[in-house]
Amino acid sequence: MLNRSRITRCLAIALAASLCNIVPPAGSYDMTEVQHGGTLDGRVTLSGPAPEPKGFNLITFPDPAYCGRISNGKGWRLLHDFTVDSEGGLKHAIVTLEGIEAGKPFDLSVPLIEARDCMFQPWVTIVRNGHAVEVVNMDPVMHDIQGYETSPEAGARVLFNIPLILNQQHQRGNLRAIHNHAPGKSLVGPIYLNKGRRTFYMQCGFHAYMESWAMAVNNPYYAITDDQGTFKIEHVPPGTYQMIVWHPQSGPGVTRTITIAPDGATTEQVALPAPKGSRTAYKVMENPRFGLESLGHPIEIQPLVEHQH
Repeated sequence: MLNRSRITRCLAIALAASLCNIVPPAGSYDMTEVQHGGTLDGRVTLSGPAPEPKGFNLITFPDPAYCGRISNGKGWRLLHDFTVDSEGGLKHAIVTLEGIEAGKPFDLSVPLIEARDCMFQPWVTIVRNGHAVEVVNMDPVMHDIQGYETSPEAGARVLFNIPLILNQQHQRGNLRAIHNHAPGKSLVGPIYLNKGRRTFYMQCGFHAYMESWAMAVNNPYYAITDDQGTFKIEHVPPGTYQMIVWHPQSGPGVTRTITIAPDGATTEQVALPAPKGSRTAYKVMENPRFGLESLGHPIEIQPLVEHQH
């Protein structure tokens, strides 16, 4: 279990250091009792076939045997950045309501992201601008945490780049070891996004297949779609708002104007476009240069945790 008092101290130090250079924007949301609130629910689908997962050859990155615990059995790690069910329901889409200045309580907790089996969990989360994100390492290998703010127009800007030391409590060298141990040292990184930017992106500098995405929100009226692409936002103050639906890999997203009636329920069906054509240089391919023999020494990569398809 995490030592919350230690994390609070770390967070205070991190935020104090950042305040020397950057002043966070003033909050514009007030918490109040919602009278006759309504509900927004619905489903997000992917319009078009889901793209093939990105493929990363494990021998080109550190720790191929350990990170290969999740792989396709042929030395490749797959990044499934689109999760779609049999009816097109899209997981990991974020739905937000813009323009709500007062309403239900706003959870101020710092989101926790785990590095586990060379994968960030969760892959999509919510952050609050001016607050922070916490990362803990469950792996017996070192990670390099690189945090960026990003937008399609301006590209990425580095927010922090900090090593995350290996977890000494894990049974290092035992590829069959499970994560039944305490988290490693906690890293708390403050997030101050420039005006107009809403997207936070985190990647491991050692293992490029480790990604985590987040959207910064201004109020607590948001949801992340489940395995079937469904979502629900409750206790919405009656009124007319902008609904934004966004997925990290599906372009700028969709914006609609919706009206929430007192004590009413509004249902929205949204289709996000699937990317077309070649979208990445990371692809699974048969190439002798990427074979295990190219390392010059014996190595065995076994998908002991998950055999990817």
